[in-house]
Amino acid sequence: MNTHQPDIDFEYHRMAKGPSDRIALGFVKALRFVADRFFRKRYGHRAVVLETVAAVPGMVGGLLQHLSSLRRMRDDQGWIRDLLDEAENERMHLMTFVKIAQPSLFERILIMIVQAIFYNVYFFIYLFAPRTAHRIVGYFEEEAVTSYTRYLEEIDAGTLENVPAPQIAIDYWELPADARLREVVIAVRADEAGHRDKNHQFADDFDAGRHPGRSADNHTREDDR
Repeated sequence: MNTHQPDIDFEYHRMAKGPSDRIALGFVKALRFVADRFFRKRYGHRAVVLETVAAVPGMVGGLLQHLSSLRRMRDDQGWIRDLLDEAENERMHLMTFVKIAQPSLFERILIMIVQAIFYNVYFFIYLFAPRTAHRIVGYFEEEAVTSYTRYLEEIDAGTLENVPAPQIAIDYWELPADARLREVVIAVRADEAGHRDKNHQFADDFDAGRHPGRSADNHTREDDR
């Protein structure tokens, strides 16, 4: 995977519009508050735990879009592949940071508890309010970009050691053989910004009627224009 990225606005924030967006933003801000109090500046350990959560939405969304596509017998417009690719990418983030910050026994137990709760909560949100689910991920990824930016600042300030990049990261992002943690964080942050933009776009597509679940009649009318 090539790390070359076009210019990315790492400070981008999608303003909440309407009750659904405000609920999504409030939900994510509550998660951010808990994470900040628990991890503080332990960014490696924060990444390990939170990436186990970040890898859930893409898999849930891909699963439900897959079942919907089968049930409705209609094209998914590429959503399934995008969502599953997102889940895989987030899993690779986890595999990378496990090599950098070995989770403690307590953190491993926490991961199992948080994943069990978050999976079920997000599953039902996506099942009944997929637009809101995508907006939640968009805001979640905004916070991830912020966290990795701060992680980078700590490395640049010398507060955190700029250790050699794990081989798994070098292979996945096609980094130089002598790459270090700083290059890994830059690559991961770019990934998160991409997921941010993609999920905000998915939510916007629901507003515009461009999502895979639109009715066949609407699909036909638009194609005839």
